[in-house]
This record gives sequence, C-alpha cells and structure tokens, in this order.
Amino acid sequence: MSSSTQKLDLALVTRLRQVVAGEVATEAELRALDDEAGGWLRATDAQLRAAEDRLTKMNADPAAPLAEIAADVRRAEALARERDEARRLIDGLERRTRELRTAWLKHHADAGSPFAPGS
Repeated sequence: MSSSTQKLDLALVTRLRQVVAGEVATEAELRALDDEAGGWLRATDAQLRAAEDRLTKMNADPAAPLAEIAADVRRAEALARERDEARRLIDGLERRTRELRTAWLKHHADAGSPFAPGS
C-alpha cells in the first residue's frame, strides 16, 4: 500500500471516528463519507479474499515455505481486523446519519412552515 493511500485511509478513519463520536457533519459530507467507507470496505474485503485464497493454495502445497504462510496469516488477520473496523464505523455512521437527519427534520417541523397560515 502506498504512503498516500495510507494517509487517505487514516484521514478517512479519523473523520469517521469523529462523526460517529458526535461531531457535526453536513449532509454532503455524510454522503461522501458513506461512499468512501463503502469503497474502503469493498477493497479490504477483496484483499482479504485474495489473502485467504493464497493461504488455501499454499496450504495445499507441501513445499510452500512456512515463513510465507505465516506472513499471509498475519496479513489476513490484519485485514480481518480492518474489515471489522470498517463495518463498525459504517454502522456507526449510519446511526449518526439517522440522528442528524432526525434532528434536522425535528428542527424544521418545530420551526413551522413559512407558508402556513398565520406564520
């Protein structure tokens, strides 16, 4: 993974954690975060499946170097943890998005319509 990709992932994870923890976000930012987090999850899932496929092939090969198997096991475990974090943050983002939308709707309902009679 390139340094710029790691920085992007770190920035995404940091912002997701902030929003899930209660920081305010605009509707546009919520949509963008959801899109980016979904891409992160899909990429991590694909990498995990590839690592698991490599492990399956190496496991079937009695000549496969143990060091390579161990490295792929560690990689698969790290990817599984990353996937789990992505899922947790996406779930939190969905909850936070519902909270913010509900608050926005309540605010506008309480304010009343400027077109209502007597307003």
